[in-house]
Amino acid sequence: MTMRKKTGSVVSITILAVLLVLLSLAYVPVGHTGVVKTFGAPNGKILENGLHFKAPLAQSVANVNNKTQALPVDASAVSKDLQEVSSTVVVNFKISASESVNVVRNIGANVLIDTILAPAVQESVKAVTAQYTAEGLITERAKVGSEISALLEAKVTEYGIIVQEFNITNFDFSEAFNQAIEAKQVAQQDLIRVKTEQEELVVKAEAAAKAAEANARAVLIDAEAQAEANIKISASLTANLVEYQKIQKWNGVLPQVSGSEAIVDFRNTNP
Repeated sequence: MTMRKKTGSVVSITILAVLLVLLSLAYVPVGHTGVVKTFGAPNGKILENGLHFKAPLAQSVANVNNKTQALPVDASAVSKDLQEVSSTVVVNFKISASESVNVVRNIGANVLIDTILAPAVQESVKAVTAQYTAEGLITERAKVGSEISALLEAKVTEYGIIVQEFNITNFDFSEAFNQAIEAKQVAQQDLIRVKTEQEELVVKAEAAAKAAEANARAVLIDAEAQAEANIKISASLTANLVEYQKIQKWNGVLPQVSGSEAIVDFRNTNP
């Protein structure tokens, strides 16, 4: 064997050895589960993240993403009062690591989202939306979201999908319904404004009534005080006092009226 042939053989063996080593290695990324397949069929063995050895050619490793993923879905439905509803929802989910083998064996991790999860989201949105009026979908949005999430979870758990969070990011209705809602809001605002104005008038009227009542009470108190004073004055007037007052006011001039019926009025006599 010539030197050149020996060199070629060594190189070939080296290349073959390197290929065998590479074919014997499998890498599982962080947040993934490695499902070992023997001649294409899962054998039930699961690999954690990191570098692993496997049988070259006979075995392969399918990596299943177990990280939290977000799936946005545009869903259309009809409300209880037959209003068309277009909604946008976002589902945060992950594939259970313990179910990774079944996912690879029965469905395939790459098609799980499109064939199982997305249709289940559509069905859940339609089912729950049909139980509420269009207005109820707006006013009870949190409750609607919780019910859709619960129904969705019941549909996909058996496939190894864990629903972590469900959010309704948008509800959209027909233009006619939106206009009706706007008109209702305007009417409610007008009603609140009128009610507020009426309440203000009532407050002002009550204030005026209280002021009038207070004024009348003050007048009554003054009148009662004056009456009591008059009673005291009347009680203090005696015949002698009246005669004394007449004398004090008489200027010493006799009246210029003659006759038996002439009356001297000392009270009107100027000093």
